[in-house]
Amino acid sequence: MPEQHDTVPAIQTFAHRARAARDRAGLSRAVAGGLVGRSAEWVKGIETGAIGMPRLPMLIRMATVYECDIADLTGDERISAATYTKAVHADLPAVKRALTTYRLAPGDTEPESAEVLAGRVRQAWRLWHGDGDHRSRVASLLPDLLADTQHSVRALEGVDRRRALAVQAQAYHLAQLFLAFQPEPELITMVGDRSMTAAQDADSPRAIAGAAWYMNHIYRDANTAAESRVELAEQAAALLRQEDPEGLARWGLLQLAAALSYAKIGRAGLAWRYWDRAEDAARRLGEGYAHRWLIFGQGVVDAYALTIHLSLVQPGKAVEAAAALDLSAVPSATRRAGHLVEAARAYGMQNEGVAAVALLGKAYRTSPETVRYNTHARMVLPELAKTGPRMVREDARELALALGLTA
Repeated sequence: MPEQHDTVPAIQTFAHRARAARDRAGLSRAVAGGLVGRSAEWVKGIETGAIGMPRLPMLIRMATVYECDIADLTGDERISAATYTKAVHADLPAVKRALTTYRLAPGDTEPESAEVLAGRVRQAWRLWHGDGDHRSRVASLLPDLLADTQHSVRALEGVDRRRALAVQAQAYHLAQLFLAFQPEPELITMVGDRSMTAAQDADSPRAIAGAAWYMNHIYRDANTAAESRVELAEQAAALLRQEDPEGLARWGLLQLAAALSYAKIGRAGLAWRYWDRAEDAARRLGEGYAHRWLIFGQGVVDAYALTIHLSLVQPGKAVEAAAALDLSAVPSATRRAGHLVEAARAYGMQNEGVAAVALLGKAYRTSPETVRYNTHARMVLPELAKTGPRMVREDARELALALGLTA
């Protein structure tokens, strides 16, 4: 009988782990390099062992882009990139409890009508898009709003129930936005699924379109196959009528969803084809139009052109788009700040640290909590405070401290 030998597993090097993580994320070397602020040749050097393991700030950036833990790259004990890049909002536990608590008893209170619930949701959207600490203000409303929509959906019947379900889908959208950039990825997926289920049960094409837009964000972050994301957007868009502004705006938004999905995997031709459709929808809606809570309009379409250039790793074109951007057409402080962070990313990719810090500072003044919980801002500011252009290091340090970071 031949002698038995234990199989010794091959030791995976950092280079092997980095390549495997990039492959799982579905990113080319060029795209991965652009997203971490390096070249495709640098990524190749990392994956072939020609370049050794980088320092912690770059490991965090790689883990964030590849949607993995730092331990998946280093092989050391489990360390989550979220520990360094995601700040936990003080109201996260309360929102989590509201989402995971089920009231099975009917209760003594009368269910609120869909009209009353819709008014409360409209107020929550105004707070989300308004000035000030939008996350904190919406978080104070979410627990009761989620509980009351759940109660009404269970108690009402027929048309009233379907209307309440459409409102409930929006309440879940607000919860998903609050959870963005929080270290609760499983909770975000659960909320997205609930919003789509509520929209489908409401039998409302408009509600389904809104849910499909927000589900596309979840799918992109989870690196779900682009074809699946686009298929969902196209199926939802096919349900809509484009004769009225409400239907046309949601149809245009779903074209943007497809454009962003194709851009993330480097399919430039398809990305711009769908962006053109979104731009046509915005043009047909007219100058100055913006959806009251989805904020679709010409300003948002132009802003997402910048994001597409960033995803396609076209820093020069991204800077041109950032320089031409007019965010006055975007009636949402939250969205304006988010697009300013994207503009900062563009200038950062061109090693223009002065502009990047200035734009991050403007974004913070526009919507402090948007920047405080933004992964990119939290990654780059400490680095800019230490190694950025000398004239803005102090500005970067002050902004990092305002975000609760050690600069």
